[in-house]
Amino acid sequence: MQRSINKANTPSIETSRIAQPIGSTLDRFIKNNQDQFAYASGELSQLLRDIALASKVVNREVNKAGLIDIMGAVGSQNTAGDDQQKLDVLANIRFTRALAKGGEVCALVSEEAETFADLNNDGKYVIAIDPLDGSSNIDVNVSIGTIFSIYRRKSPVGTPIQPDDILQRGADQVAAGYVLYGSSTMLVYTTGHGVNGFTYEPTLGEYFLSHPDMHMPYDGRIYSINEGSANSFSQPVKDYVQYCKDQKYTARYIGSLVADFHRNMLKGGIYIYPATAKDPQGKLRLIYECNALAFVAEQAGGSATNGSMRILDIKPDSLHQRTALYVGSRNMVEKSATFV
Repeated sequence: MQRSINKANTPSIETSRIAQPIGSTLDRFIKNNQDQFAYASGELSQLLRDIALASKVVNREVNKAGLIDIMGAVGSQNTAGDDQQKLDVLANIRFTRALAKGGEVCALVSEEAETFADLNNDGKYVIAIDPLDGSSNIDVNVSIGTIFSIYRRKSPVGTPIQPDDILQRGADQVAAGYVLYGSSTMLVYTTGHGVNGFTYEPTLGEYFLSHPDMHMPYDGRIYSINEGSANSFSQPVKDYVQYCKDQKYTARYIGSLVADFHRNMLKGGIYIYPATAKDPQGKLRLIYECNALAFVAEQAGGSATNGSMRILDIKPDSLHQRTALYVGSRNMVEKSATFV
């Protein structure tokens, strides 16, 4: 009897699986939309593929982190003063190698390096990257991510890298995005023509378009802030947090910038990392964290400020410049500005 039931159910299951569309691969999507790029000569398309390739390698390492000795700290600190984790260093190496071999990048700015890496003076693009955001969550199996910004170099190709190539405003980005290593691995990026999300299918080794034309809700009911630091918040920040509580908003704080941002991207909400007594300029890095997420947020209909100024309008004056960050649903970010 059981055998006949299973046999009867088999055709419907197989039909359902066959009927389910796989979707467009990342490579195909990039190729089909290449004409949207400001400089459609193929290098930017290849650069996005290089980032995707490196993320697949990092995803593999992250997924087996508990099985081999690549968890824990390495005993040193990065430029931000954070304890470097083994996976931080590994991710930085993987992305640096992939981008160096691709040949499209002239300079790489990374959270894990004191100064920029001069990769190829014939390259046309500058990359700013946080190879593995959320270091404190690595050892406890909580979502972490990669954040990247892409700029077109300003100096002539073939000449030495100049400060103006590196210290560009976020508004000058030609592409930006992030990779989230969580219950599934997603790559989300924009080239200034909307935001699209791709989910990694590990058995096929491909990213497939799963979230086309992403839009961040204009309003939300989630606020994300580390209230453990509340005693060092300015009074306006304390007042806004109290406002959120009075509105019965839900507090959600993962501690991985990418994960907190991605949740609010889908559900609506605001992420805040304000200036504090300990970090009067803010703690997050402008060039390789805030600019990328601000660009993605704005392209999805959201907003990003430092509390008073649009993030993308800030002209950086140093490689590892810090800033406060208010990013998320447009109406919530605008409301927070009325308290600051």
